[in-house]
Amino acid sequence: MAIKSYKPYTPSRRYMTNLDSSDITAKAGVRSLLVNISRKAGRNSNGRITSRHKEAGAKKLYRIIDFKRNKFGVEGTVATVEYDPYRNCRICLVKYTDGDRRYILQPKGLNVGDKIMAAEAGLDIKTGNAMKLKNIPVGTLVHNIELSPGHGAQIARSAGGYAQIMGRDGKYVSLRLPSGEMRYVLGECLATIGTVGNEDFANIVIGKAGRSRHLGIRPQTRGSAMNPIDHPHGGGEGKTNSGRHPVSPWGMPTKGYKTRKKKASDKLIISKRKK
Repeated sequence: MAIKSYKPYTPSRRYMTNLDSSDITAKAGVRSLLVNISRKAGRNSNGRITSRHKEAGAKKLYRIIDFKRNKFGVEGTVATVEYDPYRNCRICLVKYTDGDRRYILQPKGLNVGDKIMAAEAGLDIKTGNAMKLKNIPVGTLVHNIELSPGHGAQIARSAGGYAQIMGRDGKYVSLRLPSGEMRYVLGECLATIGTVGNEDFANIVIGKAGRSRHLGIRPQTRGSAMNPIDHPHGGGEGKTNSGRHPVSPWGMPTKGYKTRKKKASDKLIISKRKK
C-alpha cells in the first residue's frame, strides 16, 4: 500500500503523510455490526483523569470483528474492504452462503471476491482460511491467533503483524511472535493463514498536533519542565539534569525496566522477547 504526501500549503502539511485509500471499496453499511462505545477519555466515574494524555478524540463507531472465526464449514466471500477507525489495519466484510455477514481483519493479499473458510482441519493453506494450529504446517505465517481455545484471537492482530509456526511438542505448538518471543500455544487454538495487511501504517508521519488530538492523544509535558513536587525530574535552574535515570512521575524506571509479574503462563515461554 502506497504512502501519499501532500502539497505544503501550510507548514504542518509539509511532512504529513498518510496511506493511500484506493484499496477501500466501501463505507460501513451493515448497521447491526456497528456499535457506539462511550469514550471515557482517561477519566473515572468522578470525572478525574486516571490515565494521562488521553481524550475522547473524533467521534467514531466500533465495528464488531469476528475474532473467533468459529463459522466452520461455511464458505464466505469477501464483499468489501473497509476502513476501521479503531484499528490500524483494514477490515473485510465477509458474506457467507447462509446469509450471515461478519467483519474480519484483512490479511495481506485478500481482495474483494476471494473465497475463505474456517474449519478444524482439511483446508488449503490459503490466505484468509482459519484452522487449528495443530493442523497448520510448520513454517506457515499466521495471524489472529487464540491463546485459549474458543476465546477469540489475542495475538498478531495489528497492521503487518504475524507469527510463525516453528514446531510441535505434544499438545502444544511453538510460535515465534512479532516481538521475537518464542512460546507454546495449545494446538487446539485457531489461527488465520497469512499476515495482517496495511503493513505501511508504521511509516505514517502524523505531521501536526491536531491530528494527534483527533486520535485521542493529548499533549505530553516533559518532566524536566515541572516543579519538583509534580515530577522527580522537576526543579533546578535552567535545563538541569540531576543524573537520575529517567523515571515516571511515580518513580518507576522507564527505559527497559521489567514490570511483568510472575504468571502461570511463564512456563509456556521458551525464550523471552528481544529488547
